Amino acid sequence: MRSRVTQIVIGLVMALVALFTYFTNTQENPVTGEKQHVSMTPEQEVRLGIESAPQMAQQFGGLYPDEKVQQSVKRVGQKIVNSTSVKNSPYQFDFHVLADERTVNAFAVPGGQIFITAALLDKLKNEDQLAGVLGHEITHVVGRHSAEQMAKQQLTQGLAGAAAIATSDPDAPGRNAAIAAYVANLIGLKYGRDDEIESDQLGVRWMVESGYKPEAMIDVMEILKAAGGPNRPSEFMSSHPDPDNRIARIQEAIDKYKGAK
Repeated sequence: MRSRVTQIVIGLVMALVALFTYFTNTQENPVTGEKQHVSMTPEQEVRLGIESAPQMAQQFGGLYPDEKVQQSVKRVGQKIVNSTSVKNSPYQFDFHVLADERTVNAFAVPGGQIFITAALLDKLKNEDQLAGVLGHEITHVVGRHSAEQMAKQQLTQGLAGAAAIATSDPDAPGRNAAIAAYVANLIGLKYGRDDEIESDQLGVRWMVESGYKPEAMIDVMEILKAAGGPNRPSEFMSSHPDPDNRIARIQEAIDKYKGAK
């Protein structure tokens, strides 16, 4: 009995420490003005991004060898940055085409390093669609989504560990820990979907402000939907919202930002 009480007390203390750490690390986003729970400074994000970029590129076969293609993507990315309030952010943006010709993907690492695979680039039909992809990834950077995810992962891992200790069953070691870890993962996936919606909507804003046709973002969603095939995972089990749901939200953003221009 005493051992059981001790387990519960230790678990509660761990949970309180995790919650206190998370909620006391709050910063205001310099671009969106949003109050965010993050434990990294923008300078740390930039450093992390620059340091991790070579390793990330290597996972996709390195950089695409055609320098003209690289420069054309950089030009579009920098046009978006320089034409919008993104230029006032503390981040150092650079854009890279990856050599991978099979994986349809684009992603950003903290601090401003943005990548698009040759496979996805090949499927895009015009510069407006490319601007849609890059605008989306730019929002991941200025939205500080990676820093938020890191802080949320620390919180959920701390709470999962606390729950595992407080509810551990000596007759089934590891069972409760596995359940807690599964729940923590689902929480993280929900946050990821929220980030994707924000990136779609602000990506539309950056497109409008930099002179690109925002309707091209819908075309990008159709391309991604086709690339995913008929066996896409359900929205609940995916970090990305269902393409059809994203398209509806993107159309709302187009109406909003084109009407405000």
